Amino acid sequence: MQANRRDFLASGAAAAAVSLIPTAVHAKGDSTFKVGLVGCGGRGSGAIGNLIEAAGMADAAVKLYAVGDVFDDKVKGQAASYQKQFKDKCELGDRVFGGLDAYKKVVDSGVDLVILATPPGFRPEHLEYAVKAKKHVFTEKPVAVDAAGIRKCLALVKEVEKNGTAVVAGTQRRHQAGYIETVKRIKDGEIGDVVAAKCAWNGQGIWFHKRQPDEKDAHYQIRNWYHYLWVCGDHIVEQHVHNLDVINWVLGAHPVKAVGFGGRLANNPSRPAGDPKDAGQIWDHFTVEFEYPNGVNLTSTCTHIPDVKSDVSETVYGAKGWSKVNGYQINKQKVFKGQEVDPYVQEHVDLLNSIRSGKVLNELQAVTESTMTAIFGRMAAYSGQELTWDQALNAADDTMPKQLTLDMDLPVGPVPVPGKYKVQARRKA
Repeated sequence: MQANRRDFLASGAAAAAVSLIPTAVHAKGDSTFKVGLVGCGGRGSGAIGNLIEAAGMADAAVKLYAVGDVFDDKVKGQAASYQKQFKDKCELGDRVFGGLDAYKKVVDSGVDLVILATPPGFRPEHLEYAVKAKKHVFTEKPVAVDAAGIRKCLALVKEVEKNGTAVVAGTQRRHQAGYIETVKRIKDGEIGDVVAAKCAWNGQGIWFHKRQPDEKDAHYQIRNWYHYLWVCGDHIVEQHVHNLDVINWVLGAHPVKAVGFGGRLANNPSRPAGDPKDAGQIWDHFTVEFEYPNGVNLTSTCTHIPDVKSDVSETVYGAKGWSKVNGYQINKQKVFKGQEVDPYVQEHVDLLNSIRSGKVLNELQAVTESTMTAIFGRMAAYSGQELTWDQALNAADDTMPKQLTLDMDLPVGPVPVPGKYKVQARRKA
């Protein structure tokens, strides 16, 4: 297989190697990292716990210094919980912020490192603010839900490099020892040139919260963020991005063409039926065929249908064999049998050590391209048309509501229907 312009393995290998770097001085000369958390839901709460555990492993000092969430009651409740759970690792004072601008207050509070863990529709705006403030960032995946957000994230890559700050993403497989070893062996040619691949995130249903009395649309949609395109990007973007990221990593490139199909079952018991305003408009199954630069085809599937067989995996086929990447297997042989640190912790170990060594990690390009791969597949399936990467990247796809407030009425578009859904090119300035 021909060399590609970018070797994504370098990111994973560097992440693994940097965790072995001896303890160094905090880049700012302070021995303690002041950490800000934006988004106090399950993933945000998990991430701050992972970071505090990682700090102990990396012999680094961290303190949760500021927290923010769009919902005022949630952030106050979680702040009290964090104080009890993390004790001397938590020093919030009055730095507990609610509202749509809470992320700005967290970033501006004097923190060194920001964890971004809100629903992904908000990620480009939050990333931009944190990067321009020259903060180190841990960002959950995906980093956008539409082409406009992707373009914003891509524009930040060079700025991060110029700042000398770190950006590590929640694509934790790139920090997982078994994955790193398996991908290395594939790249070293143990299965020959890669000729095809498949990956899946086929899962059961997903949560849904009933509308509260007198609850406004925007508030309701953000609480049910997984089910609305502007906040989630559909489950191919929110979850399947992990598997697509692994394939991009293995192949060292993003796809150049995509065609797909899918839909939304009429009676999926994991969510209500009815008007998309109340029931959301995401699909519950996708199948997409991607074509990569060297003619390698990837078949991608993802579902959210109860009682359908679960499958979360990545498989790569080569001229001399095959690899079950998620199983750390090459031609039925297990290539990694060692012990692993929890990758949700290891990614924070690598982040902290990279900052303290002065050799900062910048994973923004890779996670942005993987996010765009998922958006690309969604757009191809929604439209029912074969698309090119450039068509998708340059689409007039901008879903974030303008002048958003929590108490606003917020119309919801129909469930996308192939043949009716159109991919429009953006107007260039």
